[in-house]
Amino acid sequence: MFRRILIANRGEIALRIMRACREMGIETVCVYSTADRNAPYLRLADRAICIGPGPARESYLNIPRLISAAEVADVDAIHPGYGFLSERADFSAICRDCKIEFIGPSPEAMGKLGDKVACKQTAKANKVPIFPGSDGAVEEEDEAVKVAEEIGYPVIIKASAGGGGRGMRVCRNEASLRTNIRAAQQEALAAFGNGAVFIEKFLEHARHVEVQCLGDKHGNAVYLWERDCSMQRRHQKVIEEAPAPNVDRKKMQAVCEAAARLVKAADYSGAATVEFLMDGAHNFYMLEVNTRVQVEHPVTEMITGIDIVKMSIMVAAGMPIPFKQKDVEIRGHAMECRINAEDPDKGFMPSAGKIEQWETPGGLGVRLDSHVVPGYVVPPNYDSMVGKLIVHAETREQCLDRMARALREFRVGPIKTTIPLHSRLVQDGAFRTGGVDIHYLERLLKG
Repeated sequence: MFRRILIANRGEIALRIMRACREMGIETVCVYSTADRNAPYLRLADRAICIGPGPARESYLNIPRLISAAEVADVDAIHPGYGFLSERADFSAICRDCKIEFIGPSPEAMGKLGDKVACKQTAKANKVPIFPGSDGAVEEEDEAVKVAEEIGYPVIIKASAGGGGRGMRVCRNEASLRTNIRAAQQEALAAFGNGAVFIEKFLEHARHVEVQCLGDKHGNAVYLWERDCSMQRRHQKVIEEAPAPNVDRKKMQAVCEAAARLVKAADYSGAATVEFLMDGAHNFYMLEVNTRVQVEHPVTEMITGIDIVKMSIMVAAGMPIPFKQKDVEIRGHAMECRINAEDPDKGFMPSAGKIEQWETPGGLGVRLDSHVVPGYVVPPNYDSMVGKLIVHAETREQCLDRMARALREFRVGPIKTTIPLHSRLVQDGAFRTGGVDIHYLERLLKG
């Protein structure tokens, strides 16, 4: 097992990794930017090292500074968390060249699954359901139009190297496709350094269902069942839950098995999430693979009892997954609300600043993953998430009621947060019956 790990991240996920390491008897080195110099979680690390100014490109995205910190601190491994450098194959390769274990997949496995075009080809070869669309990257307008005519409109343009809605365009006719293909390529190049895009069939009313998987260095791959992430805004998840409501369990199991098959085929080690869109007839189509631990991993932990962060560290150290697929059972229902420092009444405007009031909920089945304490100042440099409220109960209805109660107890001020929106959503009739799609929230907010 590792002796010392550097955590190449910040905030909630840095604290989450730190706690797992402490339970495993592993020392932690936490890097930080000048914007995070007073973050209270830094006191829990065995060592904290400043790696630069507030802008992420000068600190958390600066590979030379991270490697220098790792070498100075004499660490065995680096855990990238999520975001920042977590899905950068070049960072994984640099860690390997420097004889530092990257807690995540190898550069080769990341290349097979992290790049959407390569992932789609690997999925097709392993009989994982995929969208009709181009076989690879599309470069010219006429080529894009030909693909769209074959699969039928509407279609969606996607960036091969990224996500989060960047480099993505929905096109309902040829004129729209010709107008948007260049814009999507340019946006993808600016956001990810890779302008490759591809074309897929677009589902008007789809649900977002993803499968949590684990792989190890001994050729094993297991699935930890699925999560439903359909409640989202502009391709950003708002509420996640597990298991997915109103889905045929036999069909879901087949999809989970396909996801694990894909992870195994890529010779993948670590946590991976295979994301699917599901149509009204419960047909599944692979969307992408996230080659890292997900923000919403606690939802799966709550229904399986498996610590995904610890498992990632163990398999990175060369240990086999310590359980078999038949041992992974679903226990009850879990749900997560992402608490962001944003004002939903003002177009989700970021609400950075000092948090003076921070009264958190508790009780049976309530978990809060957050790095915030009273007096914490939310910096304007990074993602606006200040915490994740997770609840678990025997049934989905009980889970919704428990979440509603916990949200009522949560008091944060004077900054604005998404707590009032979450309180509204968990009481929403369509959501309570499990009848929402990925565009439901946007329609709801438009009134």
